[in-house]
Amino acid sequence: MELSTHLAELKGIGPAILKKLKKLGIETVSDLIFHFPFRYEDFSKIIPISNVKLNETCCVQAEVLEIKNKRTWKKRMILTQAIVTNETGSIKVIWFNRPYLTNILKKGDFVCLAGKIATAKQGIYLSNPIYEKTSPPDSNFSSVHTGRLVPVYPETVGLSSRWFRSVLKPILQKVVYKILDPLPQKIKEEYDLLPIQQALPEIHFPSSLFIAEKAKKRFSFEEIFLIELSVLKERLKIKKEKAISIPINLNLIKKFVNSLPFILTDAQKKCTWQILKDLEKERPMSRLLQGDVGSGKTIVALISALNVIKADYQVAFMAPTEILAKQHFKETLKLLGGFNLKIAFLTSKEDKITCKKLKNQTLEISQRKLLEKTRTGEIDILIGTQSLIQDKVKFKNLALVIIDEQHRFGVNQRAKLLNISKNSNIKIPHFLSMTATPIPRTLALTLYGDLDISVLDEMPKGRKKIETKIIAPEGRKDAHKFIRKEVKKGKGVFVICPRIENQTHQKENVLGWAEAKAVKGEYEKLKKEIFPDLRIGMLHGKMRPKDKEKTITDFKKGKIDILVSTSVVEVGIDIPRATIILIEGTERFGLAQLHQLRGRVGRGKQKSYCFLFSESSSKKTKKRLEALVKAENGFELSSIDLEIRGPGTLEGIKQWGIPDITMENLKNIGLIEKTREAAKEILKESPGLEKYPQLKERLKKFKEKIHFE
Repeated sequence: MELSTHLAELKGIGPAILKKLKKLGIETVSDLIFHFPFRYEDFSKIIPISNVKLNETCCVQAEVLEIKNKRTWKKRMILTQAIVTNETGSIKVIWFNRPYLTNILKKGDFVCLAGKIATAKQGIYLSNPIYEKTSPPDSNFSSVHTGRLVPVYPETVGLSSRWFRSVLKPILQKVVYKILDPLPQKIKEEYDLLPIQQALPEIHFPSSLFIAEKAKKRFSFEEIFLIELSVLKERLKIKKEKAISIPINLNLIKKFVNSLPFILTDAQKKCTWQILKDLEKERPMSRLLQGDVGSGKTIVALISALNVIKADYQVAFMAPTEILAKQHFKETLKLLGGFNLKIAFLTSKEDKITCKKLKNQTLEISQRKLLEKTRTGEIDILIGTQSLIQDKVKFKNLALVIIDEQHRFGVNQRAKLLNISKNSNIKIPHFLSMTATPIPRTLALTLYGDLDISVLDEMPKGRKKIETKIIAPEGRKDAHKFIRKEVKKGKGVFVICPRIENQTHQKENVLGWAEAKAVKGEYEKLKKEIFPDLRIGMLHGKMRPKDKEKTITDFKKGKIDILVSTSVVEVGIDIPRATIILIEGTERFGLAQLHQLRGRVGRGKQKSYCFLFSESSSKKTKKRLEALVKAENGFELSSIDLEIRGPGTLEGIKQWGIPDITMENLKNIGLIEKTREAAKEILKESPGLEKYPQLKERLKKFKEKIHFE
């Protein structure tokens, strides 16, 4: 058996189990042994039966005296009842709805049982315990499920932690000695890290909590170290590349700024200057522009784009969704319309171009013609979705790539936009990424360490604060009355739900999503029961682009009073008449995401409101929502969310595939700083990692598996 062995080759793992494992990203032996537990049950203390206490969790070793199934009088449940004994006494054991246990445990079997002591009319009993067959008390027995620190794993329907423990124990014993340690010896010594051949068995089946924590520390260090290596290597690679130097055209910039119907904030001026100075350099700019909702990121990007275009070069402006790309297209037309530019729009469904003869009105154009105009340099700025990164899209002289809400865009992707080999001497474009998802600075330096960071930490003057309220279930009717009153004044209302439609699949129930509000169900309810006299619209990601656009346009024009939507409106929707946003199932969203959703209102001059509805009564949910009510900005909220829920709640990061224990340690600033220093030290000594072949190979596999956004 090798680490690369596919699990289909192992005895006892059939197609049904393989399918379930694939949902967890597990296909090979390596995937399985690196599927780590997220916590441990402490069943290490085995006590005499005579010492058990009511309501305490305990672990006992005993012999089965009898075991049988009994159907309850209501015939709704089968109880499996057993009596077990040892030299200190006997106790009743009850399992609920597990009749198969009578085929596994027989009279005379020795067992180890771990569970909680409960009470009934007949006396105390051991309730629903974890069980494990053992050898007689005096013989050697290596426990897996009881009598030790027992690992609990991330599960899926049909694959329990018991299954993982049973399968992992023998596999680890066969392969652990074959695993080469990717961490250099000096790094392990300097940071007191366990060697991998000790850490792997200890993280799964630890001999003590102290050793379990040391094993966790080792793997968390390794994963964050690999992230640091990835971003720092990308930074070194970018520094070696050449880019076009774009001189700063101050007269042009002053003319554009003076044409704006508002005054730039000091933060906008500072960030614009940082970008323009980067564009002057002959090495490619790689910059992340962070700014709260409504802080004016697009203006900063368009000043930079105008400077590049008037130096006779092209700009590509890419957004993750068609809705957001369309919003940027309209904004660019509005703000740069007076500068005699050829602005075009390209997605998989739609292609448009500006016409100077028609005073910059847009015309439909065939994709073939649009691509030809881009190739010959006639298009100054091409705006679109991922459609821009296609082999058929070719630029004559692309100098700047702007991307909204997608931060990972390295040398290879830039080369792809130019359709050149990454090994060629052709100059690659500068790169500007924008995000309205605020990320605490230490975390940003780790996850986006290949990018320089500019922060818009100031809001434009005159922007009114949105009044945010947590609505208890009994306050729903009052909220609906207030909404009706505001709609009668011509105001627009967003109603946000966590999902598109209801699901009744067993897995959905396990994850607690079955009860979550859904757009389709809420749309019908509002339309028929609550606001039958109002005009209700619906928006979600599965709709056709033309239907989405029509819905948004109708809402903007006042033809729709209430728009029921998923978080698809989180970015790129600018509707000044919308003054209320009602968010259902707030416990399903990260704080930064809730803050962005709140930013869909308050974009006009009228007072706006955000109503937060939650089905959860947990203290954690209450704490998060109270933070949202009090917080002034997204950066403050992202720090709170990082502390309460972890970095997995930040958009983009949760899709990376980083193990939970590493995610948790991304909150550990001390650990992050150590791994960054360790990565710098190794790259200084060996930039290409030739001195560390195991580490080089591990980094290669890590980058293939982790889905950087």
